[in-house]
Amino acid sequence: MKQMIKILVIEDEKNILSFISSVLTSQKYQVISAVNGRDGLSQAASQCPDLILLDLGLPDMDGMTIIKRIREWNSTPIIVISARIQEEDKVQALDQGADDYITKPFGNSELLARIRTALRHSSQFRTDASSSGSSYHSGDLTIDFEKRLVTRNGQEIHLTQNEFKIIALLARNSGKVLLYDRLIEHIWGPYSENDNTILRVNMANIRRKIEPNPAEPVYIFTEIGVGYRMAEED
Repeated sequence: MKQMIKILVIEDEKNILSFISSVLTSQKYQVISAVNGRDGLSQAASQCPDLILLDLGLPDMDGMTIIKRIREWNSTPIIVISARIQEEDKVQALDQGADDYITKPFGNSELLARIRTALRHSSQFRTDASSSGSSYHSGDLTIDFEKRLVTRNGQEIHLTQNEFKIIALLARNSGKVLLYDRLIEHIWGPYSENDNTILRVNMANIRRKIEPNPAEPVYIFTEIGVGYRMAEED
């Protein structure tokens, strides 16, 4: 019997929690829930969900804190569901390690599409890493796809799940320019925003971590108005 996909919903508004749970249950997902941050963190650790839906406005702690804490030890996809519509809130959530951001109110179809995309990308990258068995080398930078390990000068560099997805995709296509749209759709799916804000934030973080001087990159180059290109392998 195929194991059901388990989704943790951290949401304090009972009507929204009930609505989301009903939608997910109808699609044969196993739903576990928490109405505050403390319980949400506990459920994330004990239940090992395949995906987390997270409201930012919780009664005991801010959702940003929850994202940060989970990302200290876990790469489970996190989709933020929030009434906050300001760009800085979205950027901060993605900076902390969220995979996607949905603004309330939202429809069933969009929610389910975002979930499918996050689960598919998570599964694809696990499969790619396990089946590829290859690595990328350029200068002092090494990317081990199988171990999901990035090192420079032998020192491990910690990347969030989305940051690793981006650099892995660029590395597997080293020397080629990957269009902004292709990168955004591959990482965040077809329902992502049309602007490049999410991608720019992640790329700035990646360069800060891997480049000796982010202002003069030697590993990831910007083709202005077009996309990004990874340095060819040695």
